[in-house]
Amino acid sequence: MLRFFCAVRSVPVRQPSTLRARVNGAGPTGALSALALAEAGWQVELCDPLDAAALQSRNRAYALTHSSRALLRRLGLWQTLSPSLAPFRRLELCDRATHHQVPFTSADLAWLGDGDHPVGWILQHRDLMRVLLEAVRQQGSIEERLGTPPRKAARIRQWGWPYRQGCLTVQVRLRGSAPDQAWELFRPEGPFAVLPLGGDAFQLVWSAPLQRLRQLEQLDAVAFLDALSAALPEELQAEVLLDQPRAFPVALEWAWPLARRGTVVVGEVAHRCHPVGGQGLNLCWRDVDQLHRLARRCGDGRLRPRSLPGAYGRARVLDIALVLLATDALVRLFSNRFAPLLLVRRLALQALGRWGWMRQLSLRAMSDGPCRLWRS
Repeated sequence: MLRFFCAVRSVPVRQPSTLRARVNGAGPTGALSALALAEAGWQVELCDPLDAAALQSRNRAYALTHSSRALLRRLGLWQTLSPSLAPFRRLELCDRATHHQVPFTSADLAWLGDGDHPVGWILQHRDLMRVLLEAVRQQGSIEERLGTPPRKAARIRQWGWPYRQGCLTVQVRLRGSAPDQAWELFRPEGPFAVLPLGGDAFQLVWSAPLQRLRQLEQLDAVAFLDALSAALPEELQAEVLLDQPRAFPVALEWAWPLARRGTVVVGEVAHRCHPVGGQGLNLCWRDVDQLHRLARRCGDGRLRPRSLPGAYGRARVLDIALVLLATDALVRLFSNRFAPLLLVRRLALQALGRWGWMRQLSLRAMSDGPCRLWRS
């Protein structure tokens, strides 16, 4: 007798044996939540004020980790998405202030067992939403209500703070990087991610003071490429803009509690973090993973539906808290030139470069979430 709403909220049911859910929000996390609930045997109503075309129209890309891969495989979506994925087998971590550089490679994925595994994958938003919405249409247990506002908005209390930095995203053609290599550049004005999209196309996520990014957003293509060249390492050369740069503010936010009066909040409704390390979507999808596991338990009769919201909130609080703390600490540690912190950064990067077990722990925390470090 639950209704969910991505937030996921309770609704009356006509048949006592029927598990029903309402998911408000049909973006990447909402659509995947609906599919996860349907796979667990629930009847789902998926609502969004945007229609399918608008939901697919964002021009951005996501970094997927192994936790997201495991969920997509369990829901039968991984093979369908595979042709659209751009795997990267090397992640180059560069501190531009201390001039230290640490590579993460497939050799640092020892916990996955034998095999040549990518460090991660990059996926375009439009390709992801095309596959998710097609899967929703083919799922007989999901009723689509796209293009209509939700029946009832949730009153969700959030706390947090805005960062002084904003982010700018843009796709470019780039020379000087292997097509399967990603970069995380730490610069005094903020982190800078370079994510491969296949071939010589890359997605850039540029963090800097928001006012500066707004100015960059207004430049013509030639002036923007000149400014971009000054921000990138010498070996990386941007040649052509593939879309229009877009700047946006960044904040740390957390909804509390995560479940209240039959409502479960999932994904960016529940939490937002700085995009450093590509944690955002993967953290959201670990919400969906937990929701799927609990929904299955309800379907099997091992958990009462009314107990699901509380169980979800208790299960997710630690992972969310650790990721928000870790991303905030990374931004504060690497976005300055304070001498004692420069020494800490230098020592930390030297240790990462020297000891493989530290790289493995760091990469596992980024890939599967900090909680997995002591649960397996």
